[in-house]
Amino acid sequence: MTGISDNKSVDWYFDFISPFAYLQWQAVKRMEGVAVTCRPVLFAGLLSHHSHKGPAEIPAKRLFTYRHALWRADRAGIPMAFPPAHPFNPLASLRLCIAAGSGADAVDAIFDHVWRQGRPAESFDELAEVASGLGIDDPVALQRPGVKQALRDNFDAAVQAGVFGVPTLVTDGELFWGEDATAMFQHYLADPALFATPEMRRLAELPVATARRRD
Repeated sequence: MTGISDNKSVDWYFDFISPFAYLQWQAVKRMEGVAVTCRPVLFAGLLSHHSHKGPAEIPAKRLFTYRHALWRADRAGIPMAFPPAHPFNPLASLRLCIAAGSGADAVDAIFDHVWRQGRPAESFDELAEVASGLGIDDPVALQRPGVKQALRDNFDAAVQAGVFGVPTLVTDGELFWGEDATAMFQHYLADPALFATPEMRRLAELPVATARRRD
């Protein structure tokens, strides 16, 4: 989206499938001193690119993740209601966001539909009310080549930046992954030398003692 403010440039990579992206958005949209560009990206594509399993693909982790998200929402006083089924196919919501300009109004409306109201979002029909509110009444808008290309471009940019999950904030080439890294990101904004201490610098060169076999 166009910057929330006109200062520090920040890219925010997210997928509407993520409850933690919804939670982080509540902080991101209120941040001062930053110009945030919202970049909808397909989380499943990142998982495939990095050969990762998503949290919902491990049964025990799936339940924990859902409980953790709801607990964090309750603790923060953020209304949250899970959609009828999860995970769901987020392509329609991602494309709708891009078709609507990826602005704060679009991000807000779609997140509220999915995670505040707990409604389905796998098709244009399920998103029709949100789409209409964003000035989009024709489902063809989600199929336009420019919309699909923009989503691919966001994915390519995410990979180039080293993004491996959502939500992720990126600024100055530094990645801050996860809703629970919001405070770390804000600390970095206040103190850009955060990663310049000897021990922080050492982490970048820390050797691998052993690696899991994949054969």
